[in-house]
Amino acid sequence: MSVPVMILCGGYGTRLREETEYRPKPMVEVGGRPILWHIMKLYGHAGHDRFVLCLGYKGHVIREFFLNYRAMVCDFTIDLGPDEVVTFHDAAATERWSVTCAETGLDAMTGARVRKALKYIDADTFCLTYGDGVADVDLEALLAFHKAHGRVATVTAVRPTSRYGELGMDAQGVISSFAEKPDEHATYINGGFFVFDRKRLEAYLPPGDDLVLERGPLERLVADRQIVAFKHHGFWQAMDTYREWQLLEGLWGTGKAPWATWLREQA
Repeated sequence: MSVPVMILCGGYGTRLREETEYRPKPMVEVGGRPILWHIMKLYGHAGHDRFVLCLGYKGHVIREFFLNYRAMVCDFTIDLGPDEVVTFHDAAATERWSVTCAETGLDAMTGARVRKALKYIDADTFCLTYGDGVADVDLEALLAFHKAHGRVATVTAVRPTSRYGELGMDAQGVISSFAEKPDEHATYINGGFFVFDRKRLEAYLPPGDDLVLERGPLERLVADRQIVAFKHHGFWQAMDTYREWQLLEGLWGTGKAPWATWLREQA
């Protein structure tokens, strides 16, 4: 079942200021392509190819990328003159995506962006994620899980990799274990990759640009027992800092980026 995908692309990306001074964070490149492209490839590969992009900070950069998509991703020859002709030389732009660029305001918070862009969602169920994180989430399993529990919302719960070693110790401080950068924490966090029932979600999105999705709306969904966690134990990584961008660049450079499911099946 194909469903629309909304992606939050409007934030300032202040903790990645080295890269976001002149472009929005979703347009920061990993392996020569915007991380937004990687996210869309993940959904598109699973058959979900209708996208609504919630724009804000430097949204014109995203608009220009998609308005000139083939020129951005393909080799081409241009014959200049009164009858200008452009010839594209490869099939890099094979995507059959429908992309809606929705202006949601420079300073709008995440919940306000979702509310403003809902008018472009034409289905009862839709996916939502952030424009700065990749994963190898099984999207079909996620959607089936959402449909099975029948609540308003599903959030993908992840256990991020620790940056530091963890010490286990007793009451006297005697160390009983040492795990150097363990792969899993005991606590799950919000990994994005949401699924929502469109009509029922509207009641949780009151007017106001200060509406933060992760506070009022999700907190009310929790209180009403209308949100369930889909536990993902595979790869997940947000790109919130320069160090995390370097990590993703390094993984892409290996030729085996864990989130690039579309490349694995081509091999």
